[in-house]
Amino acid sequence: MLISGSWATARDGGERRVVNPYDASLLATVAEASATDVESAVRAARAAFDEGSWAAAPTVRRAGVLTATADALQQHREELALLETLDTGKTLAESRMDVDDATAVLRYYAALATTDAGRTVDTGRPDAVSRVVHEPVGVCALITPWNYPLLQICWKVAPALAAGNAVVAKPSELTPLTTIRLFELLQERLAEAGAPDGTANLVLGPGAVGAVLAEHPMVDLVSFTGGLASGRSVMRAAAATVKRVALELGGKNPNIVFADADLDTAVDFALTAAFLHSGQVCSAGSRLLLHRSLHEEFTAELARRADLIRLGSGLAKETETGPLISAEHRVKVESHLAVALAEGAVLRAGGGRPTELGLQDGYFLRPTVLDGCRAEMAVVREEIFGPVLTVETFEEEDEAVALANDTPYGLAGAVWTQDAGRGERVAARLRLGTVWINDYHPYVPQAEWGGFKQSGTGRELGPSGLREYQETKHIWRTVSPAPQRWFAG
Repeated sequence: MLISGSWATARDGGERRVVNPYDASLLATVAEASATDVESAVRAARAAFDEGSWAAAPTVRRAGVLTATADALQQHREELALLETLDTGKTLAESRMDVDDATAVLRYYAALATTDAGRTVDTGRPDAVSRVVHEPVGVCALITPWNYPLLQICWKVAPALAAGNAVVAKPSELTPLTTIRLFELLQERLAEAGAPDGTANLVLGPGAVGAVLAEHPMVDLVSFTGGLASGRSVMRAAAATVKRVALELGGKNPNIVFADADLDTAVDFALTAAFLHSGQVCSAGSRLLLHRSLHEEFTAELARRADLIRLGSGLAKETETGPLISAEHRVKVESHLAVALAEGAVLRAGGGRPTELGLQDGYFLRPTVLDGCRAEMAVVREEIFGPVLTVETFEEEDEAVALANDTPYGLAGAVWTQDAGRGERVAARLRLGTVWINDYHPYVPQAEWGGFKQSGTGRELGPSGLREYQETKHIWRTVSPAPQRWFAG
């Protein structure tokens, strides 16, 4: 763990084994923080922020740290991609993309930070100057999930440091390895820039460690990405000190295909939307809404291709998707499947563990297509976070929109149609933070990411992603003050 500029083991000697989900082999043994370690990290961050030099540093210096760290990610691209694949099970191609995307996020906030000069407000008075400026929030707790460990921490640490904050990061206990390596590279560059020790801290451990961060009175903001239940716990913990909270809590994302869509392209993207990283993606297109006229042909081809998806080690070139993250998570996904079948869903593909040699020790589950699903089914309403795609049908545009919005979540979704007007019209009616028209999954650092409803609060990426880590202050200066004589005495 990194606390106040130094790497340390847990005070109580706590450790945790990190395993490869492909074959359950041991990858590393890392420290596991106690409450005492978290206290030390938070106090280090508080002292570093209150010392003031990092927040007061020229933005070009803070931007320089992010740019240098981005350069380091590219210098160590293959090392980081290998670590990410071993830790998460995803393919090397995906991991390389994650390193490149993380690099892009660091570079984006390095550039954006240098343009944030605030604004001048016209007071209507010649003797007064009014400015609105943005200042760092203070100490920020950054809690990240296991599915995109390197990318998610960069989404948070880049704007937090660009704004002049001090941070305490806590990655998932299941996938900490690339976050550890990132903080090694980051700390070197912070030290070179003269940032005070404790500007960036890293603690490791399970949800209990995150809970201590969320309720700590010296923490000013908690940014959390993870499940809905954990997000609610973070909000409750943060409420005691009324600290700022930013939450990204996943989704149950509709992928709507109208009758005029190109079938081959829509099928291909439906597979990617649902089964990339074995469905362990917050924006996964796990709800397929098909126009009734397409249903039979589309579903048959989708199921055929789903059954052909090649599972295996993320290090093997022929592998198209990898395992689930843990044995416990696979059991959870399987329990959802059992409930869905009991409620009347029709299994069209997958539904079980693979039987191929070499996959028995890992946490694999076949990509699964469930037909005949209805909006009231648990499998349609609850986030599964696995390789499970449900199929529903609609007849009219209004029905498609109603089905898509009939969910407590509102993160992302897609519309497939050759009618540009329909695409824009439906996109405007969907209660989602991101809508793709004739595409699925792309994003850029310049565009905000976040959800409506129970998919979370606040936004990451884009200019709003920087504002999450800033306080807004109004400064009024009267140039030539004189007595007002409001009171006669």
